[in-house]
Amino acid sequence: MKAYLVLDFAIRDLRGFMPYVAQIPAFIAKHGGKYVVQGTEPTVMEGDWAPQRMVILEFPSRHDAQAFLDDPEAQPLFAVRHATTDSKLVLVDGCD
Repeated sequence: MKAYLVLDFAIRDLRGFMPYVAQIPAFIAKHGGKYVVQGTEPTVMEGDWAPQRMVILEFPSRHDAQAFLDDPEAQPLFAVRHATTDSKLVLVDGCD
């Protein structure tokens, strides 16, 4: 069953964030992932949720998504994202 990482984020330091943007796609691909939505500005249709930018990543399975998140070589890039953005991340399973 496919799994999706959904990232809601606001960039605080664009220059500092750029190394993450340049390097994280290789780690996504390494774990079988791909972008479904890549950093777009969403249009809120209902409720009081106010995301500034969204990323949705598709992985072949929850295991692959978790392996991406746990990849030791990617941890410095995740630290860059944490230092340069305000972000929220969820992992959800897809439908068969």
